[in-house]
Amino acid sequence: MSDASGGDISGEMKGEGMTVYFIGAGPGDPELLTLKAQRVISRCPVCLYAGSLVPAEVVACAPEGALVRDTATMTLDETHAQILEAHGAGQDVARVHSGDPSLYGAIAEQIRRLKADGIAYEIIPGVPAYAAAAAALGQELTVPEIAQSIVLTRMSMKSTSMPSGETLENFARTGATLAIHLGIRALREIERQLIPHYGADCPVVVAYRASWPDQLFLRGTLADIRKRVRAEKITRTALILVGPALAEIKDFRDSALYDAETPHVLRPRVRVSKA
Repeated sequence: MSDASGGDISGEMKGEGMTVYFIGAGPGDPELLTLKAQRVISRCPVCLYAGSLVPAEVVACAPEGALVRDTATMTLDETHAQILEAHGAGQDVARVHSGDPSLYGAIAEQIRRLKADGIAYEIIPGVPAYAAAAAALGQELTVPEIAQSIVLTRMSMKSTSMPSGETLENFARTGATLAIHLGIRALREIERQLIPHYGADCPVVVAYRASWPDQLFLRGTLADIRKRVRAEKITRTALILVGPALAEIKDFRDSALYDAETPHVLRPRVRVSKA
């Protein structure tokens, strides 16, 4: 691990004794678990996983006799108490979260408590939902000269409030591809804020439980996606993608990455001989 200045802090947090591993389980498909994540889960005697978003199959590789607990009904105090118990016994803990723990993983407050108690930790990244959704859709989210940025954001709803400057309207002014979490019940408000900037016919994809066996993808526009979602009765566990890059675009320029006329350090300019 490293701090903001680039210095190594792994030694500071990982001395002798047990370690808490914050593990990104990916969007749901157990096969999207990284090799490192699987290896760590398979050797931790304590496994705490967010069962509302992480299927039990993901933690099925926990060792025989391990304590495996679904934390969906537990509070922060209760999960930390379980970690403290494991710490007292010198047992490593696999703390398994959905997607990638760096994004809405609620690990910051857990890490704050671990630091206060001098407990070592490590973060193992996972596949985020927006990446799984794009893969299932079979398309790139950054199309040359159409959209080159992705904004990962969320709606407030019953969660903590958003910082004052982080509004959909502000993000919409950039024209970037938006990946909106926790917004499936706020589609009317999303439409209100985005249509003035993207237009009513802007493509929208609602990805319900991406990579799960019952995954569902609804394509529409800002004008009609709410009607489509209502018809499917989707009320949770969905990611909303918005932006022009989601359209089936055929007329766009190739990127410079593999352009024969754009040399870089690993590939000099290709000279085309004249007949």
